[in-house]
Amino acid sequence: GGRGPPLVKPANWLPRLVYDWESPVWRHWLEGLAQRHTVVRYDERGCGLSDRDVEDVSLEARLADLDAVIAAAGLEDFSLLGMSQGGPVAVAYAADHPERVRRLALYCTYARGRLARDPSPAAREHAALMVSLIRMGWGQDLEAFRRLFTTLFIPDATPEQMAWFDELQRVTTDPETAVRIRHARNHDEVSAAARRVATPTLVLHARDDALVPFEEGRVLAALIPGARLVGLESRNHILLAGEPAWATFLAELHDFLDPDPLPLSGDLSTRELDIVELVSAGLSNEQIAARLYISVRTVERHLSNIYVKLGVSGKAARAAAAARFASARVSRHRMS
Repeated sequence: GGRGPPLVKPANWLPRLVYDWESPVWRHWLEGLAQRHTVVRYDERGCGLSDRDVEDVSLEARLADLDAVIAAAGLEDFSLLGMSQGGPVAVAYAADHPERVRRLALYCTYARGRLARDPSPAAREHAALMVSLIRMGWGQDLEAFRRLFTTLFIPDATPEQMAWFDELQRVTTDPETAVRIRHARNHDEVSAAARRVATPTLVLHARDDALVPFEEGRVLAALIPGARLVGLESRNHILLAGEPAWATFLAELHDFLDPDPLPLSGDLSTRELDIVELVSAGLSNEQIAARLYISVRTVERHLSNIYVKLGVSGKAARAAAAARFASARVSRHRMS
């Protein structure tokens, strides 16, 4: 859904498309992404409304599914948002299709699955324990076992949000499929593919993520040539509406996916007119950034360029110039 350039989101852990718009955990994600993009997403094989009776949940199979969705949507070029366990799929696809992927954004994800980065006996024991908990929580419908996963994903959630995520896990897939998916993710390895990515890349990661360590985000950003890493002040693997990290994430993502290059000469651009109008209305740089879903840094860059174009300096002169251009813009709208 949404309007604007296409943004494809490979499936992550236990998707269920029909529930997301009603979800207190996912709804703000859909609304935020759809503000400036046409978002293409899908239920993963074995989950939601996709075929449930599947054995192959390998990285290669998930790549084939992504390719099929892109073909069905008729997309020639687009941006990718790889979140969590959808990240390795996004990285591998971007590496193989540089001519199609405009921009690659990666959130709380990794190049190496849990056992790919740490095959030690302790890590294997932990992975086996998580598999046992899946079988107990899904197979015997014991909410307490599913709550462990919920707490790892969204430790700062409200009781309502936790209850919803508990239920999502139960209805999305059966226990054996969940086990197969978890096992496959543990062995994902796309480090070599990451080194081949030629697409501009932004890596965002919650600093205190309990599910995928921040260090894995750092490793991923180091592997991809030219990638930029943004740390988010949060404990939540899925950012929640209202927390400051969510606003930071959305501003950074929109700014990255839709860069608005500053012209060196000529009249003010539409974006610059938007900014001077908000300045004349008395909004601060932070408020303008939130209103336009761009970063404060980008607002500051635009303002510097605007004042150079207008040839003004000093606080009073700048405020007068902003008001004059805002007034002129209103007049043009009335005449059109």
